[in-house]
Amino acid sequence: MEMVNALGRRKSAVARIYVTEGTGKITINKKDLQDYFPSSILQYVVKQPLMTLDVVEKYDIKVNLDGGGFTGQSQALRLAIARALVKINPEDKKALRAEGFMTRDARSVERKKPGQPKARRRFQFSKR
Repeated sequence: MEMVNALGRRKSAVARIYVTEGTGKITINKKDLQDYFPSSILQYVVKQPLMTLDVVEKYDIKVNLDGGGFTGQSQALRLAIARALVKINPEDKKALRAEGFMTRDARSVERKKPGQPKARRRFQFSKR
């Protein structure tokens, strides 16, 4: 198997990944997964697609993560990994789709409008 690359986005986070055959090492921005995401919940989120297909120890993943906060980044990475696994083996798509890992979550921060303090909040209005 040659190198497979994929892209995942969530909020303002972008994850570009390169998957090669290996021993299950995940390197994010030249750091280990455990160093980059100290929280075990976020590590679990990242590994979900791999665990669903039982291939945790089969691939090495090199990640370039950019933008957003840690939750958005971990979810962007999850989407990228799911997409890469489907590129490697299209039969896996059904299982990943059933778990909801193939869906791009389009929700992001709404922009602030002029004449208002926030996106939807209006300035206080009083008749007198």
